[in-house]
Formats: sequence, structure tokens, C-alpha cells
Amino acid sequence: MAASADRLGTPLARIKAALDDLPRWLSGLDDVSLGEPLIEIREVIDRSESVFADGVREYKADGALSLAAWLRWKCKLSGGAAMERVEIARQLEKLPQTGAAFANGDVGYQHVAVLARAAEHVGAAAVRKEEGKLLQAAQTMDPGQFMTVAKNFEHRVDAAGALAEANNAYQRRYFHISEPQDGLVRLDGVLDAEGGATLRTALEPFMKPVKDDARNYGQRSVDALMELCRQGSGSRRDGAGPRPQLIIRASVDTLAGIKGAPAGELEGGGTVPAETVQRYACDSAISRITGQGELEHELNHASRTFAGVDPAGARGA
Repeated sequence: MAASADRLGTPLARIKAALDDLPRWLSGLDDVSLGEPLIEIREVIDRSESVFADGVREYKADGALSLAAWLRWKCKLSGGAAMERVEIARQLEKLPQTGAAFANGDVGYQHVAVLARAAEHVGAAAVRKEEGKLLQAAQTMDPGQFMTVAKNFEHRVDAAGALAEANNAYQRRYFHISEPQDGLVRLDGVLDAEGGATLRTALEPFMKPVKDDARNYGQRSVDALMELCRQGSGSRRDGAGPRPQLIIRASVDTLAGIKGAPAGELEGGGTVPAETVQRYACDSAISRITGQGELEHELNHASRTFAGVDPAGARGA
């Protein structure tokens, strides 16, 4: 290993030597002192990913079926992780501000991955026009929060593309229940953003810990799902109770279907296209839609409708 590091050059040799010393140094810190080094380690990892992206962009991987295949083989990455790094390297060449912020440690790898996906969806030129504002948001948000910002940006640029992406996600939904094995049944599945928000909202009333509750979060989630199944979608066993209430934040422009309007934002995270917001607005039995910007007061759609809003038959998610 040392000989290999020497051949690669002294910077990598020094980094590897420091990594050899780091665990012993960290073990000597108390809990109070450990937080700041962990933050710095994360920054080092992200900045290393920036350097790695520069190298990936230049490397030709001669003899390999593809660069992604070479990364899987030589760098011990999964197929998805390898393809993501290839795409990030490709998009960073077109996003100089993002590349600089990544190299300086101002934004993390996951923020950059979100921006690279946005560039893939709507084009790097569109991202460059708003790059400064997007990076400013990224520096003040965790990646999950920033993804909502990026998805809203994509919707403003290309609402039809955002709708197509949401419909594609909906088509990939599935849920599987295995046969019992060793006394356990495995559940597996994926939901689109709207479906996930609906399930999360329905489970929430049953998720609160009780007095002296020894269950962990996962166990409370399972118990909440079982209680929901026993009671049906509402409070009555015949399922005639109220449907789970979603909260969607949307602007008047989104409800009216005006071009360039932002997407709707689900309270629990994630976005839905304008067509989905309009569909919910026309459903007098469903949700609350709260305003963005000029529409800050809350609206209850069990008692109010919006004139001129037409869901146009689109599922939207």
C-alpha cells in the first residue's frame, strides 16, 4: 500500500498517512469535542469527491466497457453510485460556479448531485441562469430541503417535463409482501411523492410514543401501519371515516396553471406538479392547500372551490 501511494504522489501518501492516524486521535476526544472534527471530516470527504469528479471527467478508462463499469470494478461502487459520479463529472464541466463551490467545500456532494440531476432534466444552460441563487439556497439547507428548491426550479423551467417525471415515478410504484419465513414477513416497495405523503399522513396519528414506550421508531411505524389496517382509512371499521388529509402549499399561479409557476410543495417534503395541485383543488373531499407568497392564509377545500381550475384528467404523480 505504501509503495502504491508513493507511485501516486506525495499528496495521496500524506492523506493516507493522516487517515492511519485519525482513528487514534479521534478516540482520545471526549463527546463534547468530537462534533467539530466530525464536521471537518465530512468536509474533507465532500472536497475529495470534488477532486474525484475532476479525475473522472479526465479519465478515459481504456479497455473498460464504460467509465461507470470501470468505477464499479476498480472503485468498489454500486452501479447507481458509479453512474451518478459520471453524470456529476459531466455536468460540473458546464456549471463552473457549482464546481468552484464544491471544490471550496461550500456545498456538499449531495447538494451537487441534486444540481447535476436538475441540469440533466432541464439543461445546464437553464441551471446556469439561476446557479448563484440555487447555490445560495444549497448553503443554507440540508440536501432534502434543497431538493424541494431544485424541483421547484425544474417545474418553473419545464412544467411538462416535471409532470412527465412525476408520472414516470408513479408508474414505478410497487408493494410486495413476502411469504412468512422464520416468523417474519418482509415488506418491500416504493411510492411516488404523493403516495408517500398520503401514507405518512395516515400513519402519523398512530405514531406517537406512549408512556414508558420502549419501541424504537421502526417498531412504532409497523404498529401504526397495523392499526391503520385494522381501522381502515378513517376512524370507523367500515372505512367510511375521513380520508387522510394532505397539506399542499401552492401559489395562485400554480392553481391557475400559469406558465413558469412553481410546483406544489407537500408538507412532509417533496413536490408535486401543478396538475396534481389542480386535481386536488377540484376534489371537495380532500386536502388543505395552503398558499405561497400572495396566498398565505390557509384554505380548506372541503368547503371551497376555485373557479376555472381544470385538472385536465392528468394524474400528475
